[in-house]
Amino acid sequence: RSRPIALKVKMTTTFHRSEVEDIFKKLKDLDGVVGVVVTTSEGAAIKTSFDNVTTMQYATLVTRLCEQARSTLRDLEPGNDLTFLRMRTKKHEIMISPDKNYFWVVVQN
Repeated sequence: RSRPIALKVKMTTTFHRSEVEDIFKKLKDLDGVVGVVVTTSEGAAIKTSFDNVTTMQYATLVTRLCEQARSTLRDLEPGNDLTFLRMRTKKHEIMISPDKNYFWVVVQN
């Protein structure tokens, strides 16, 4: 089992394309990373290292998951927001760094 990576991408400002490319490459090149997807908050993939089918799965499902998690957090404690989500499955670990405009999704072994 690989060591968990630290993923914390602050998307509070608009990134230039070159900055997104740099962050994407750094994340993708980390040991144990299976793939990276960057989506809009609506779920449209902006950048991915996965094939089209896998990209669409992650983009669609992560968007829905984050919307539900945000809603639940706000119901529990009004004023709170989702800042990071980390899940482990039998096969992978999925880390999501959401923002108003983007979702960064990293999948690792």
